[in-house]
Amino acid sequence: MTPIQHFLIHCHPLLLVSEALLPARSRSESSAQRILADVTLNKTVGAIATVLLAYGGIVLIEKLTGWLSEKVARRYRLLIKQSLPFLKGLILIVTVSHLLDQFLNLNQNNLLALTGTLAVALGFAFKDYVSSVIAGVVSLFEASYRVGDRVRIGEHYGEVVGYGLRSLQLLTPDDNTITIPHNLLWTDPISNANSGHLEAQVSTDVYFDHSVDMDLVVDILYQAAYSSQYTQLRSPVVVVITEHPWGTQFKLRSYPIDARDEFIYRTDLLRRAKRAFAHHDLAYPNPQQVLLRASEPLERLT
Repeated sequence: MTPIQHFLIHCHPLLLVSEALLPARSRSESSAQRILADVTLNKTVGAIATVLLAYGGIVLIEKLTGWLSEKVARRYRLLIKQSLPFLKGLILIVTVSHLLDQFLNLNQNNLLALTGTLAVALGFAFKDYVSSVIAGVVSLFEASYRVGDRVRIGEHYGEVVGYGLRSLQLLTPDDNTITIPHNLLWTDPISNANSGHLEAQVSTDVYFDHSVDMDLVVDILYQAAYSSQYTQLRSPVVVVITEHPWGTQFKLRSYPIDARDEFIYRTDLLRRAKRAFAHHDLAYPNPQQVLLRASEPLERLT
């Protein structure tokens, strides 16, 4: 046996180890190259055009649905508005899928590795944002609120006029637009007045002295509701009476034809009813007695 053969026999295990380590190192260095596709000028220009086209499509759909919902019959208005989140989501899915296909080599192994990496990164860096996005997707299927619904979330009440990926836009009675993240769905109660329907119950309260003629008040409230041009006559009209130490509360529950007319409708009901109340000279609660009753709990505490 020659000296060279003898040397190769003794060094053979080391050569095997080095051969095993070098491919592993080369695989780790080229893993990013295998996941990332070649970035060319055409791909970059195409990606920019795709993003601009998607943005323009979302803006166009928002304006088109808003315009079309006001032109069609009233019963189709909310249906058109409620389709807006699904259309925007469809555009985003198509756009993201196209961009991933252009810049990533998405085979089975790369897809698993990329999904795991994104999950860890998003979990730490964008926890609240991802929570809002997931809550928004869940709300689409649970229909907790939709565009056109009149909802109360926390201290805010108004009409849902926008539904985005992370948040919704609420138009308040004072004509203020409030942005509320979807992740409040996990913690805060949500009150929905119409749940996708055109009609929403409106409660109108009036208060009188205990000596008032209750039958007369109830008749006036019914007449005010049935004579209003905003009342949905197919829906029930009910008057509920509640006694308080300082007077009697009458609550008129009725439905406008369109939930958007809630405050105009309540104003019209009060205008009609108070005109009749003044004609019959009905007695309202004594303000001094109301203040006295309100201060009684404080006096007991002191």
